Formats: sequence, C-alpha cells, structure tokens
Amino acid sequence: MSLAPDLTTYRQRLATANLWRRGGKVTRVTGLTIEARGLKAAVGELCYIYNNGAAPIVAEVVGFREEVTLLMPLGELEGIGPGCRVMAAGHGHLIPVGRGLMGRVLDGLGRPLDGRPLVGSDLQPVNNPPPHPLARRRIKEILATGIKAIDALLTCGCGQRVGIFAGSGVGKSTLLGMIARHSTADINVIALIGERGREVRDFIEGDLGPEGLSRSVVVVATSDQPALVRIKGAFTATAIAEYFRDQGQNVLLMMDSLTRFAIAQREVGLAIGEPPATRGYTPSVFASLPRLVERAGNGAKGSITGLYTVLVEGDDMNEPVADTVRGLLDGHIVLSRKLAARNHYPAIDVLQSISRLMPEITSREQQAKAGYLRDLLAAYQEAADLIEIGAYQQGSNPQVDAALKYYDAIQAFLRQGMDEYCDFDDTLAALTAIFS
Repeated sequence: MSLAPDLTTYRQRLATANLWRRGGKVTRVTGLTIEARGLKAAVGELCYIYNNGAAPIVAEVVGFREEVTLLMPLGELEGIGPGCRVMAAGHGHLIPVGRGLMGRVLDGLGRPLDGRPLVGSDLQPVNNPPPHPLARRRIKEILATGIKAIDALLTCGCGQRVGIFAGSGVGKSTLLGMIARHSTADINVIALIGERGREVRDFIEGDLGPEGLSRSVVVVATSDQPALVRIKGAFTATAIAEYFRDQGQNVLLMMDSLTRFAIAQREVGLAIGEPPATRGYTPSVFASLPRLVERAGNGAKGSITGLYTVLVEGDDMNEPVADTVRGLLDGHIVLSRKLAARNHYPAIDVLQSISRLMPEITSREQQAKAGYLRDLLAAYQEAADLIEIGAYQQGSNPQVDAALKYYDAIQAFLRQGMDEYCDFDDTLAALTAIFS
C-alpha cells in the first residue's frame, strides 16, 4: 500500500490556474480617467493601482484608445501618478449576498457602512443578464402598496416596473418610505443614488423607520462619490434583488433616482470621449438604462417589482431621460408640484399617471369605479376655471354636476397621512363608499 499522497487534484488545479499576472503602468490622468500602457484587461475588469507601498486603489476598465487602457477609480484619484503599477484582478466587480444583508446599509460597492462584517455571505457579480423573455412568468398577482391612490387607481402587480416622475421637493422620498413600510413584498432593496449625504440618515430613520429597515437592504452612493461608484450602486442593488428573487422571494426594488444614475453614466461617457447626443447625454446612457431596468421583473420563481424615481428637470415630463424611461417601464406615477403646494399628499396626479397592467390584474368592478373617478376628475379639471370664479351654472353639464357632488369625497380619498396605512380590501371598500 502506497503512503504517497494523491496529487491528481492539485495537478489539475495547477494546470488550469492563471499564473500570469497581467500588469502595466499609469501614463496619464485626465479628469476622471486613468490611462495605462501595457495592461491587458477586458472592459468591466477590476484592476489594482499601487503607489509607494500604500493600499492599492481599485479601478475598473471602461474603454480603450489605441494601445492605451482607460480606467476609472472606484474611489479617489489622490496618490496616483505616472509610473504607478497597474495589475489586473482577473474578474469583474463582486459583491457579498445572503440573508445577513437584511437590515443593513451598504455603500455603492456592496461594503457595509456600519463597519460590521457580513456573516455567511456568498460572492455574486453585479452585472448579470436579465431573465430570458420566455422564462418570465406573466404578472397576475397584485402587489399592495398601502397607498390608497395607487392601490385603487394605479394597481401594481408583482414583477411590474413603475416610474415615479417628479421635480425636486415634491415628496418622492416620503412616498417611497410609506411604500417600503406597508407594501406586501417580502423584502425591500432600496438604492439611494446621488442623494445628498444629509438626506440618507433622514430617509433611513425618518421615512423608512426601524420597521421598514428591518425588512430592507439599503444601498447608498451619495452625490460626492465618483461617477462609477454611483453607477455601481444601481447595479449592486439590482444584483442583491436578483439574489433574493432567485430564492423565491417577492422583492420590491426602489431606486432613487434613475436620473442621477443617467447623469453618472453621462460623466463616464464624456470622460472616455463619447460624443454628447441629446441635451448632452451620451449614447451609452440610453444603452445602459434598458440594461438596468430589464433585470427587474418576474423570473422562473420569485419576482422583482421595480419602483424607479425620475427627477424631471424643470418639471419637464418630456426631457430625454424621462421620455426614455417612460417607454421602458410598465407604468408611471406623476407627482404634481401644484398638488403639493395645496398640501395634498401624496401629490399623485391621477390623470397623468397610469398602470399598464391594472386591466389584467384587477376586477371589472374595480376598473369601472376607478374609471368613473377619473372621468369626474377630468370633468372637474376642464371646468375648474369657471367653477373657481363662480361662473358655472348648475345643470349645464351632468358630468360636471356629478364631479362637484363627489369632489370633496374624492379629494379626501386621494389624501393620506405619512403614517397612515390602508389595507387593499379597505381601499376598495373606501372607493365604493365615495359614490354611495
């Protein structure tokens, strides 16, 4: 009997191991871009930049120019100079995933912001393909948000992707916090992309609260972070949502905001020499938006319901990002500055909003009542000028007469306090009670 160890397994690993470290040297830093020569690495691959024995700076390959490799740092540029060694890591960006993420706050690269380690986590790439079109289950199950105006008139389904369109200061974050606390989803994954640092804690402790945080994973990439980190934050949150979806969970992915993701992508595109297209946005912006949002939706098991806020510039609903996103998603909720100015919260403009899947997942009775409410709101809005100056004569238009009769009840139904929760069945009962 031979006592020599069996080295077959180790020989096989040695034969397939990559023992050649690919490296190069920094030749130039221009703006946000690092140029390196001699480096053989693919787009999306991570690299380490070494300088005088200090901790290496992590960067990602974003493009090429002739014999030059273009990189962008996942951190600060300070300390990088000509001649610094650049070594390829051999893989793209990986993040830890697992049940240990629940209730945690991560940065845009998937690292804990509270300093505590992630226990029992597996590594997963942030860039994954969307589910195959024929592998997606159809959306048939209602996702109740606890918001009366949404559940009754803009009903969402598990796996639907909806945009929340609004200008600044109209109540997007407050609405997201209400939905995170009260929705029927199993898990929330919340991405705060390009937010002011002050607002992060306000959202977590004020809008989300302990109840919401306990069933959530929060990914934060503030506005002072490099553009690439803000982009990574959006893909990191989506990858975490995909992990829980693959475990069979119904996940609610909330991203605030998709516009700041697009702005970060524009910064990267301009830095590597892309030509500006519509209003200064580069072609890569309009290529990356569908690549991001298509990853949400139903899979073979589990679902990701996506809520993406879109910050419209100057309340222009037809600006490039808003117009593109509206065509990619399955519905849009518009928040009105006029309603917010009247202390009407949530400031949802029902007539400008739509859920494309509502007819497929709701009863005919609910659709009829929701449609009648919309008809009355539209009739009131058309006659608003006459009504406000007292020039409208009762009996001139039967629909306007009905709108005047039910207007106060409709407005009371559409308003909801920040801490107020309404069960889906109670919401339908309240909708019926308006006209009784």
